[in-house]
Amino acid sequence: MSDTPASNERQRRWRLVLGGQEADGVGIRLGDVDSAIDRALQALYEGRMSDATGPKDRRGGLGGSAPSVATWLGDIRRYFPSSVVRVMQQDALERLNLRQMLLEPELLESVEPDVHLVANLLALSGVIPNRTKETARLVVRKVVDEITRKLAEPVRQAVTGSLNRASRNRRPRHNEMDWPRTIRANLKNYQPELRTVIPEVRIGFGRKRSALREIILCVDQSGSMATSVVYSGILGAVLASLPSVSTRMIVFDTAVVDLTEDLDDPVELLFGTQLGGGTDIEQALRYAQGLVQRPHDTILILISDLYEGGNREAMIKRVTSLIGSGVNFITLLALGDEGAPSFDHANASALAALGSPAFACTPDLFPDLIAAAISRRDLSSWAASHNIVTSRAAG
Repeated sequence: MSDTPASNERQRRWRLVLGGQEADGVGIRLGDVDSAIDRALQALYEGRMSDATGPKDRRGGLGGSAPSVATWLGDIRRYFPSSVVRVMQQDALERLNLRQMLLEPELLESVEPDVHLVANLLALSGVIPNRTKETARLVVRKVVDEITRKLAEPVRQAVTGSLNRASRNRRPRHNEMDWPRTIRANLKNYQPELRTVIPEVRIGFGRKRSALREIILCVDQSGSMATSVVYSGILGAVLASLPSVSTRMIVFDTAVVDLTEDLDDPVELLFGTQLGGGTDIEQALRYAQGLVQRPHDTILILISDLYEGGNREAMIKRVTSLIGSGVNFITLLALGDEGAPSFDHANASALAALGSPAFACTPDLFPDLIAAAISRRDLSSWAASHNIVTSRAAG
């Protein structure tokens, strides 16, 4: 066979069609992208989902194998056109034993709901049959309500406490005086002969504003970030319920979607996401920067594995501009319980050099992280105090 570009392309295509077994008779080596495409095809058509994307679990379904299914759904959106993706999703319903679960609401109701199940239901929302959609929403709401009950009060306490400390008024008018705190702070100035305290230090209540901090959640919705998207949506909704902060939430792949209007209903918000696809971080940050009104009072949390599919140099410049303007820029590689994520180490090092060390955060630590951010504490020290490993700037 002649060794021409057209011939090589034919061999490449036959290799992807036939798979990697010795019987394919092609003997061509695949590059990184083609290898990823091959694994996605292999996962579906050779039943090797666990080998391609995650922990070994060949039972199919949406429960225990959920992380691998969500990642796979993201991969196929990255590598195949939308018309092919829909065909592969339909094939997945049959080959990964998902159709029975999605066609029978009773079976879906019997599955133990967790954040991974929610991630997969969101990823498959486009092919869930109509008669099962309401059941899927009820399952998602059950998980959302459970996580909200667990995290809402810690978030409220952390935000309220840190804002009270940050906004304490040291030059209060008479009607703004916090007398108990002022007296305690000046007990050393007690004058026995006058039987009074000389208020050398005056402490007042913070002057009220409509929002003391602005929080922007900028969330990567690629398949590998599935559980991070779920937790971000729930925590964003909790933050949005607090009058002392103004919360915005945007999700992105190669496009940017502002979901702020849906923060009052996290279930609707989550069904507004589309897990998978490419990644353009710079474009998302450009949009987020346009939302910033008071940079020194703004906390921008980028939740991403930092695999930039767009212009890397422009992304770094954008982060530099945001930090330079006074925005408190935080980089979370993951928001979930899965442990150390896969991420772009070069980009993480570059952001660390700008003063934004990247690290993963579990949902139960998120309230304390927000409190630290509001107080402008050093996040490297905060992470170290919780035994969290952060990215380091390249030497």
